Amino acid sequence: MDKRQYRDIAPYGGIDVINAINRLKSYPKFLNNMAEVFYAGNIIKTAWRSHQMKEMIPPLLDKVRSYDDFQRLITAGVFLPTIERNSMTEFTYGGIENLEKDQAYLFISNHRDIVLDCALLDYALIKADFPLVEMAIGDNLLVNQFVTDLFKLNGGVTVKRNLPLRGQYVESLRLSKYFVELLTEENKSIWVAQKSGRAKDGIDKTNPTIIKMLYLSQKGTGKTFAEVIKSCHIVPVAISYQYDPCDINKGREEVYRKLHGTYTKKKYEDVVNMLRGLRRFKGNVHLQFGKPLQQDFQTPEEVAYEIDRQIHTDYRLWDTNLFAYDLVQGPGRFAKRYDSLNTKKFLARYKDLTPELQHVILRSYANPVLMQLEDLGL
Repeated sequence: MDKRQYRDIAPYGGIDVINAINRLKSYPKFLNNMAEVFYAGNIIKTAWRSHQMKEMIPPLLDKVRSYDDFQRLITAGVFLPTIERNSMTEFTYGGIENLEKDQAYLFISNHRDIVLDCALLDYALIKADFPLVEMAIGDNLLVNQFVTDLFKLNGGVTVKRNLPLRGQYVESLRLSKYFVELLTEENKSIWVAQKSGRAKDGIDKTNPTIIKMLYLSQKGTGKTFAEVIKSCHIVPVAISYQYDPCDINKGREEVYRKLHGTYTKKKYEDVVNMLRGLRRFKGNVHLQFGKPLQQDFQTPEEVAYEIDRQIHTDYRLWDTNLFAYDLVQGPGRFAKRYDSLNTKKFLARYKDLTPELQHVILRSYANPVLMQLEDLGL
């Protein structure tokens, strides 16, 4: 694999890692910003944690020589445990027995949070002593050098989005070629969301174009579609949050799109939503690894269907999902499974919203239940 041809989209390596670490060290507000991300709203705790980070982080940065080092020492060693402690009741994972440590995988997951979906995948892999992954992220998030450095030091692979139609196709082919070569030649795993953008309505559906581009990037090799898909060792991943910190914002976007046909994001809106997802309460969070796809698939649609089937059936349904389903669908089918949920407190979060917006939000919690029931034939 000639990594030089992918330098503009690949994570940092070699001297680029050292340069990025030096930039972080010289950035005066780096540790203060990190403390504010994790402890926003608590001035005393933010100041104290910022002081602690100034003692803890610099010696760790001195040890970083690769993005794997940064992920293990900084992200999984400091940042993610802090996020788990401050904004989750518990983080759990399952299905790790489906994986082999010496095999690279293309992890394709549902997409609920801008950065945590993949970050928590890495967190689970580290806890299970598995190799880490690279992650595909949109360049719309790379708003400045500081943010770019953080992403690329965490194995971020840049997905270029603001291109003309022809340019998008050519770049998508190159990106897909990078994925396949990374998996088959470097034996390195990578994560990609099942579609561009987070699911705003709670409906998790894979875009078959992602699968199609994997094959098209290898068409010149003479391999069949089934051979290319097998070589990628695709693993569906289902991640579920008991509470979505961005549910109201997602709901507003959905309502606006229904009324006007399209929605244009404000400048830095993705960054604001990213911070909201990191900081705010998520309750219980579960990540489930599915089984690698090794069947002789003939079409992208067949592959997408199997990814969706596993994500839907592996999705951990929380009391918030089941309550919302009963509220939206009718009689209390699952009443016994959310009897410990403070339903009045849950609904109070939305009491000042319009009825239409309330319905859209509750639908987003209910839809995972509907999809699971459909795929299980219940």
